[in-house]
Amino acid sequence: MKLHKELDPKEALNPELAKDLLKGADEISEFIFGSRGSRRKLYYLAECSRIPVFRLGSVLCARRSTLLKWISGQESRALPPIG
Repeated sequence: MKLHKELDPKEALNPELAKDLLKGADEISEFIFGSRGSRRKLYYLAECSRIPVFRLGSVLCARRSTLLKWISGQESRALPPIG
């Protein structure tokens, strides 16, 4: 008789996190710049620590929600004061 249920590894994953996670420079570039061809620009920004990305092993990753907040912050700094 088992007292606890063994979790399937797929059940243990957070589906919301999986939807929010962008894996690889191609996915992140397409999300930010609309083109996978902007990988070099993304690597440059990541190297200069100007964009919120992180690595899982050797793979560059980012969260969509974090990037949207970062973009919003960039926009608010660029807008001239009204009045």
